[in-house]
Amino acid sequence: MIHQLIFAAPKPGMSEADFHRYWVEQHAVRFAAKIPQIRKYAVDTTLAVNGIGEPLWNGIAEIWLKNEEEQLASLQTPEFLQGARLDEPNWAAFWRTVVLDTDTETVVKGAPENTVQPGVKLVLLAKRREGTGTEEFRRHSRTVHAPLVARIPGLARYDQSFTRDSWYGISEPPFDAAYHLWFDSPTILEAAVRSAQYAAVEADFKNFVNERYLHAMAVRENWVVGPEPR
Repeated sequence: MIHQLIFAAPKPGMSEADFHRYWVEQHAVRFAAKIPQIRKYAVDTTLAVNGIGEPLWNGIAEIWLKNEEEQLASLQTPEFLQGARLDEPNWAAFWRTVVLDTDTETVVKGAPENTVQPGVKLVLLAKRREGTGTEEFRRHSRTVHAPLVARIPGLARYDQSFTRDSWYGISEPPFDAAYHLWFDSPTILEAAVRSAQYAAVEADFKNFVNERYLHAMAVRENWVVGPEPR
């Protein structure tokens, strides 16, 4: 299944609170959720958490689609063309939007897939270091980096989302991976990023990531379709 991540920011003059409210209560429900090919859909709204810097975006749409054929079909539906796409300028700075299609692997299991994961999530976006191939980057993520992340205190779940191979046939994608780390509360997340284990994770990034393009976002999931796929 394709796990699509869409990073968005508010249009000029719109507050973050109004941006979140419109996205979750209006755009997601009235437009995006009606696209029939979307199997699951969540909107991740940003949180202010001590120890996490200012994010580049103010939220993430997480969309799950069965395959490339259904993804293409979704972009040709009236629900997208006459609904979701036309509504985007009402709330989002669409020129700042970044999209990634990924394949997601669960490293540390949390609550069952068809239930809401509790608490908050830290999303880390990473671009591989110059001279590092995609397979080498993924291998390091799986075999070296993931065990370090798994030791972070309070970690409730950990997923790795790798940019799909098809993107590299078109151009160099902005990021090669998104790492999703769940914690039961913002307080637990704040304690985690102060821990020695998290410091070890940050130190390992130097071994395979271009730190200029390493970005962090603390978010709360808002489910619109799912988590049980339709």
